[in-house]
Amino acid sequence: MDWYLKFLKNYVNFTGRARRKEYWMFALFSAIISIVLMLIEYLIGLPQSLSSLYSLAVLLPGLGVGVRRLHDTGRSGWWLLLALVPFIGAIVLIVFFCLDSTPDNDYGPNPKTEESVLA
Repeated sequence: MDWYLKFLKNYVNFTGRARRKEYWMFALFSAIISIVLMLIEYLIGLPQSLSSLYSLAVLLPGLGVGVRRLHDTGRSGWWLLLALVPFIGAIVLIVFFCLDSTPDNDYGPNPKTEESVLA
């Protein structure tokens, strides 16, 4: 849950870097929240209003964490436009999101080494 809160603090931050754990924890908690909201809508008989509002609320922060994750792998945030290419773009982005952090690059110091120094 700490990672999701860290994500919320960087709400629409498109600069810097995001570790794999930050990105995938955001994806996990967002998926869980979306599923719970869809179940509530189904059980109550509401149209898809709650889940649509939640999706809209996390759209910009999701783009931000995706851009920061690409920065962590040494790529520009413009690579996120691959999501517009059906199927193949999503596969390429998943591979990029799964790659390990690069050493210090143009987007800042490696967040892994920063956390190990702080510990």
